Amino acid sequence: MLFSFFGASIAGAGDQAATLATTSFAVYAVVGVAFYQFGVGVAQDRESPWEDYVRTLPAPALPRIAARVVAAMIFSAAAALTVIVVAFVIAAPSFDLGSGFALAVVLAMGLVPFALLGIALGYLASAKTAVALANMIYLPLAFAGGLWMPPGRLPEAVAVLSPLTPTRQFADLAWAAALDGPMPASSMVGLGTYTLVFGGLAFWACRRDQGTRFR
Repeated sequence: MLFSFFGASIAGAGDQAATLATTSFAVYAVVGVAFYQFGVGVAQDRESPWEDYVRTLPAPALPRIAARVVAAMIFSAAAALTVIVVAFVIAAPSFDLGSGFALAVVLAMGLVPFALLGIALGYLASAKTAVALANMIYLPLAFAGGLWMPPGRLPEAVAVLSPLTPTRQFADLAWAAALDGPMPASSMVGLGTYTLVFGGLAFWACRRDQGTRFR
């Protein structure tokens, strides 16, 4: 829906612009599903009786977190595919088999740190608080990462910080894949670092929640 409102006007500048706009909104969709559904969703699950039962089972934190990330990949793939289908109807982006496959791989790998950040948020906040916190984190990151407008059009103060955000690093990799360009090493290292940091935070938050509630 957002691509139909905003992405189509950005995409009207030509094939490359259409491809970049489609890719930006595909990244936006992937991050949104991974962060909200599997972030806020964790906070909501924690308040259900079923979650209390599941937490009594002899399963360590790592497999449960990994399972949520895999589930996030499936739902995020559906979200990104919807954006791409709509883009082909209204904006005519240019993807070939190679760039399409590369983009799919980048989207799958790039969602991991955001799913982990969402999981950490879900274990640290209540269901009501998680929604507000998710908006306060996700929307500024999407804007600063250049997902709503080209990075060159960002305000100067935001443009300085943009390359340091995980959303921009994710987008840089996705844009390179969509255009069959070389993957920027700095973005790969940066996103990998965020994955480790957010993964550690998610694992700690899960263990903390279990220790607090089932002591």
